[in-house]
Amino acid sequence: MTRLFRSLPVEPPDPCGCAVAIGAFDGVHLGHRRLLARAATVAAERGLAAVALSFEPLPREFFAPQAAPARLTPARTRFELMAAAGMDAVGLLRFDARLAAMPAAAFVDQVLAGALAARHVVVGPGFRFGQGRAGDIDLLRTRGAALGFGVEEAPLVACADGERISATRIRGALAAGDFEGAAALLGRPYAIAGKVVRGRQLGRKLGYPTANIPVRWRPAVTGILAVRVHGAGLAGWPAVASLGTRPTVGGGPAVLEAHLFDFEGDLYGRRLSVEFVAHLRGERRFDDLPAMVEQMHEDARQARAVLAAPALRASA
Repeated sequence: MTRLFRSLPVEPPDPCGCAVAIGAFDGVHLGHRRLLARAATVAAERGLAAVALSFEPLPREFFAPQAAPARLTPARTRFELMAAAGMDAVGLLRFDARLAAMPAAAFVDQVLAGALAARHVVVGPGFRFGQGRAGDIDLLRTRGAALGFGVEEAPLVACADGERISATRIRGALAAGDFEGAAALLGRPYAIAGKVVRGRQLGRKLGYPTANIPVRWRPAVTGILAVRVHGAGLAGWPAVASLGTRPTVGGGPAVLEAHLFDFEGDLYGRRLSVEFVAHLRGERRFDDLPAMVEQMHEDARQARAVLAAPALRASA
């Protein structure tokens, strides 16, 4: 079982030391997975623990929460994906004022060499760290040589068009409704997972009961979507979903509401994963509930048609 740690000091994951991959890992896309795979390979070769080290919140969210880019994956999903990549331990260190003020050399000495007993460190191109982002690969290598660990910069990962795989490209693909393109960069279909909570039951009253999943971060896509639902015994169940703030019924925090076609059952408290297949339209405010319900009928019709298409059925 993969161990999760959120703060320091922490007992080293292995008395022999660790191979550590460091990064934001938002999305845990194919480029991130190369870093994680390299750390896992070194760990296996040298009898070390494989550790992924990241932060929560992400540094850009701490310094400029209103200007930070949309999230691809919340903390739990990042942990699950890094664990699935073969990590023995995952650190999602609480990024706060104290950690932000830590000088780069102190981060190397106290966190990497001290707390984690690093023997090998893997980072991506352009990696910066420490107070004012003053630390770079050269400092990491210099301090690593003095403290007994090697440093490796993993090469860029490019996709078919030769461009670098990045979270920025994935956000752009999702915002444009290009879910196939996003999946090619991620190495898996894009999905949002979470526990179903009780809502106001308005959807049930309108003939469209929904499984509601709170979204406590700024999502990379909003609107009305054709989706497939996994978990709780479901395997790609067809559905239509709304992801947004529900402006017609008063607004509020973002929520993912999925109406599962022809489904009967209780999903409250169950953890579901909602896989995005197609973007149908943007979220908008209606003048009254009858107008919204009329549009909901059309959204459901379109989603059923999209999900019934031969190519999509074959990929389910």
